[in-house]
Amino acid sequence: MRTEDEDLITALRSGDRSALARAITLVESRRPEDRSRLMALLAMLTDHGESLRIGITGIPGAGKSTLIDALGSALIDRGHRVAVLAVDPSSQRSGGSILADKTRMHRLATDPRAFVRPTATGGVLGGIALRTRETLLLCEEAGYDRVLVETVGAGQNESDVDRVTDLTVLLLIAGAGDELQGIKRGIMEAADMVVVTKTDTAPPALVNAAVCHLEHALHLMPLRDGRRPPVLRCSALTGEGIDELADLLEELGDRCASTGALQRRRNEQAAHWLHTGLRQALLDRALQDPRLAGALPELEARVSAGTLDPAVAVDRLMRLLRTGGAPPP
Repeated sequence: MRTEDEDLITALRSGDRSALARAITLVESRRPEDRSRLMALLAMLTDHGESLRIGITGIPGAGKSTLIDALGSALIDRGHRVAVLAVDPSSQRSGGSILADKTRMHRLATDPRAFVRPTATGGVLGGIALRTRETLLLCEEAGYDRVLVETVGAGQNESDVDRVTDLTVLLLIAGAGDELQGIKRGIMEAADMVVVTKTDTAPPALVNAAVCHLEHALHLMPLRDGRRPPVLRCSALTGEGIDELADLLEELGDRCASTGALQRRRNEQAAHWLHTGLRQALLDRALQDPRLAGALPELEARVSAGTLDPAVAVDRLMRLLRTGGAPPP
């Protein structure tokens, strides 16, 4: 007798968009019963080596959503099915999120060959959401062979997108000081290509200067899979550079697949998420321990009052978990 999860997988593989939405809801749920269902679902997924995962990152205002709308449409014109995972920041106070990126993707939002899913970070740092990787895998299972992951747009620390994608595209703006950021580490080191966007709004001399500065800065960075990331110029509104960007992504994807670099990167990513998931699972398990739960409020109050250093409090909690005894005063 078929199970509910097997029926969901079958519907997913047939391209049923509602099944994909239901599966992603399982991914995002924090209910224990949904977690067990998700694990059963993930165990049934198949490897999709023919897919290409593309990360789109950059500062707020770089035009990520608008460029994704143009780029995704160009990829669809090449015969691909495109999924977009648009990550929005969650409020540190209310926990809410606007999830407005989809409204700036007019073409993709109405194209049956595209699937756009806005997701809140849930307070997770690094530019992506807690379960972006699992959501990506579900999109591939549903037949989307080009998956674009848009980060929140928080700055140079958005390097986690490089842990879930095959290629990372960094968007910068001419005249905003971004070209000077090229000498800094962080997301620049993870970029497979750099794109100067909104070229229609900046003087050509300013765009040329930004491209020149960025090309120079990238020569100070380590090689990326044995090559130097190129610098392109694009305008999502006029279409300048969009086809060139799509062509280059396809070319780099094919090259990485043929040399084995793509599979090596995915293997390294899987090991990274194993350790990340283990740390999170151990933390969740520790927080459920009744001994720790009993001691935590008092230690938290002392830390908040400034009478106990946080590192000392952590050490006492860890000692409590190891020994099972009451923490020292």
